[in-house]
Amino acid sequence: MYVRKDSYYKKAKAEGYRSRAAYKLIELNGTHRLYGRGQRVLDVGCAPGGFLQVVADTVGPSGCVVGIDLLETVPVGPNVKIFLGDAREAANQARLIEALGGAADCVLSDMAPNTSGVGFADAFQSFKLASMVLDLCATHLKKGGMMLVKVFVGSEFEGLKKRAQTLFDKVVVTKPDATRKGSREVYMIGTGYKA
Repeated sequence: MYVRKDSYYKKAKAEGYRSRAAYKLIELNGTHRLYGRGQRVLDVGCAPGGFLQVVADTVGPSGCVVGIDLLETVPVGPNVKIFLGDAREAANQARLIEALGGAADCVLSDMAPNTSGVGFADAFQSFKLASMVLDLCATHLKKGGMMLVKVFVGSEFEGLKKRAQTLFDKVVVTKPDATRKGSREVYMIGTGYKA
């Protein structure tokens, strides 16, 4: 049963985070060291900004965080730049690289499709979004960099994982504690981008 206002939802509201996703990222970065102080991080599909808030605190003023989404995202802080648009468009990709000041140390994505309630269809749309993030790594992620992408498990999942394994030294699939009960979402982590 879907319960939106569970303990993590309430905790996020109480602690000033824009979404429960903040706690997922805190846990995953604590376990896998995705990014750190002074690094460049790209957040693809950044609205409403929960990931941006967490990353900005971690990388600090010497770091750089860049986000892009089709939806308006309220500014987060001085070391965060946010763009409105489609990350697949060449003009936007150039803007992202310029804003980052070079290739990212880490590419993140918590994107999810507008769900229809039809499991296989939602999983396929999620697969397409995750594939797009893998494509972006070719132009936006430095050699040796890290990637984190959310994906709904479906029939295309194993193929996506195999593709990621050709691009990264190590690929791990995990489900953080803040994930809603019964959710089909998992996070795929790529370590050591081969470029």
